This record gives sequence, structure tokens and C-alpha cells, in this order.
Amino acid sequence: MKTSSKLSRFWKLLGPGLVTGASDDDPSGIATYSQAGAKLGLATLWTAIIAFPLMAAIQQMCARIGIVTQQGLTGNLKKHYSKSILYLMLVFSFPAIILNIGADIAGMGAVGNLLFPSISENYFSVFFTFLLLGLIIYLPYQKIASILKYLCIVMLVYFVVPFLYKQDLLAIIKATFIPTIEFNKDFIAILVGILGTTISPYLFFWQASVEVEEMNDKKHLIVNKKIIREMEKDVDFGMSFSGFVMYFIILTTGTVLYSSGIHQIETVEQAAMALKPLAGDMAYLLFAIGIIGTGLIAIPVLSGSLSYIFTETFGWEKGLNKKFHEAKGFYFIIGLSLFLGLSLNYVGISPIDALIYTAILYGLTAPILIAIILHIANNKEVMGEHTNSLIVNILGVLAFIIMTTAAVVLVYLQFWE
Repeated sequence: MKTSSKLSRFWKLLGPGLVTGASDDDPSGIATYSQAGAKLGLATLWTAIIAFPLMAAIQQMCARIGIVTQQGLTGNLKKHYSKSILYLMLVFSFPAIILNIGADIAGMGAVGNLLFPSISENYFSVFFTFLLLGLIIYLPYQKIASILKYLCIVMLVYFVVPFLYKQDLLAIIKATFIPTIEFNKDFIAILVGILGTTISPYLFFWQASVEVEEMNDKKHLIVNKKIIREMEKDVDFGMSFSGFVMYFIILTTGTVLYSSGIHQIETVEQAAMALKPLAGDMAYLLFAIGIIGTGLIAIPVLSGSLSYIFTETFGWEKGLNKKFHEAKGFYFIIGLSLFLGLSLNYVGISPIDALIYTAILYGLTAPILIAIILHIANNKEVMGEHTNSLIVNILGVLAFIIMTTAAVVLVYLQFWE
């Protein structure tokens, strides 16, 4: 009874951190991790271990900024920085998030068609778009948060899939704890892609804004150390969960596909289809269900992030806890982002191209945002006694250096190589 009681309390503690972490492993992210495993085998397994503390540090800072200031990241940008930086982030974030949503909707539609071949992938894409829009508009914040939280359970399927195939445990341990870097275009491009997928700017905006929603929903009036500690546990668990999902997807494709000579995977449905004859129907089915589950988590986070950016920029009413008539602009942006994302399926922009453009735009904005987040999180006038610890600052600076390097390399590979 004591164990179940502890688990129940811990489950109640989890919220924005878990959902943010799970949404990081969206269908687009799964495509990137599948490419890494298929093309390079287990060579990038170690990135999950390296990425976790960096992700956790950045997301903790964003969450703390939201809790302490009672404003999202955009609200803080507007208050403390020049409008040119604010509008630059808006200009870069808008197309990046729309392209990301489009790639995720396309991936979900394609996987739906794999599971039910008699129904067109376009029908599935339209169905998922309207389903998500309806849920976001008509359900209150707490219900949405609860649904997203329970959907995270679906992602546990990725912890099972690798063990449906015979594994070389020694090779896995070696690849996990001994980093491998090859200085060639394919390896560096995959490495940069993984970093860009795991440390994504839209998560920064979502984390800060949804922490404000959470504070309002729980009617917390005073920020104390208990609230900060609970947030840190939530974020740490969410980011470690995200890292494990990433790890097991690379492990699955890196052992099953790579070992069988299948090195060219570009989309999530290709990864799912390639698994079927090699690892069996169960592995294929679980992998496919996981893709749809992650899309249902990630798309509300992506569209919500964009809406928070817009509404905080222009001072409109905002919030998932508001009814439609109370925050029409907020829900309009969510609807617009979903339909623009859906429309990409009909204008000739492939999910692969969408992923490349998204990675470039995220790559260019991430270092600037990390620098700003570090600055705000260390500002005593803004944060009071809740400024960064030394460890968080070290990890934040490391994330800034790594993401800046990744951005430079990404631009070089795309335009000059």
C-alpha cells in the first residue's frame, strides 16, 4: 500500500515537465532517431546520455522563469529586451513550428494508413487535425493536461520493442558509455539533427507558459522552495523519459534495421514498415501506435507554443484554461497553425523537406534563446532568490556552446558543402 501511495503521489506531481519531455519525441523526432539508428547503427546511442542534463537544465530555467515571473518566455522577452529580438523570434518560430506540425500530421496520417490500408493517409491527417482542434478548444486546461499525461504511457511501447529482437548487450553498453564521433558529413549531419530535435526552442516557450497555467490552476499565490523542488522533479523525470524514448528508438533501428542492411530511412512510416519483416508484427504494431501517440501529445504542445508566442507578443488574452469566447485570438492561432500544418500535405512540401527547414530555423534560434534564458534566470531583479545554481549555469553554457556549434555546422552542411 505504501508503494502504491508513493507512486500515486509522484504521478500527481508530474505535469508540464513530463508532457514537455514526451512531446520532444514527436513523429519528426522519431524519424530523426530512426535515421540515426538505420544509418549509423549504435554509434549515436551515447547522445541520449549527454543530451539529458542539457535538456533538463534549459527546461528547468524556463519553468522557473514562468513560475517566478508569472509570465511566459515571450512576455519576459517583451518586458526586458528590445522589440527587434522579440519579432526576430516570432519570425523564425512561426514557419519552424508550422513545418514541424505539418511533418507530424503527415507522419501520423501515413502510419494510420499503414495500420488501416483501406483508409487514405489524407483522411487520417484530416481526422487527427480536427480531433486535436476539438479537444483543445472544448476541454479545460486540467482535462487537456490529464489527457496528455496519460498519453505519455503509450510511449512506454518503445521500451519494449528492442527486446522483441535478439540484442548484443556488450555492444549496447559500449555504445552507451563510450562516445563515438566520426568526422564525415553523414555522421555530423545526423549528430546535429539529433541535437536540434532534442533541444528545441518551441519547448522553451511551452514550458514557461504552461507553468504559469499550472500555477493559476492550482491557485498558488506564493512561490516557495517546495514548488520549485516539485517543478525540478517533474522536469527531470520528463527529460529523462524523453531521453530514454530517444535511446530505445535508436537502439531498435540501430540493431534491427542497421544489422539487416537497411540504412536509408527518411520517414517514420518507412521505419515502421522496415521493422515488420525483421522484428515481427508486434514490434511493428507497437512502433506504429507509439508514433500516433507521440503526435497526439506533440501537436497540442507545438500549436500551443506558437499561440503563447503570438498572444504574449501582442498582449491578447491567452490560456488553455480560458474558454473560446474569452481568448478567441489564442484559439485562432492554434486553429490556424493546425490547418497550415495540414495544408503542407497538399502543396508539395514533403515531410523530409519540412524536417530540414525546421532543423535550420530551430538551429538558428536556439543559441539566441538559450543566451537570453541564461540572462533572465541569473537576473536577481527578475528572479529574486530563485536564480540559477552554479551547476545549472555550467550546463546552460555548455548547451549554448554545443547548439551554437551545431547551428554553424548545420548551415555549412546545407549551403556550402
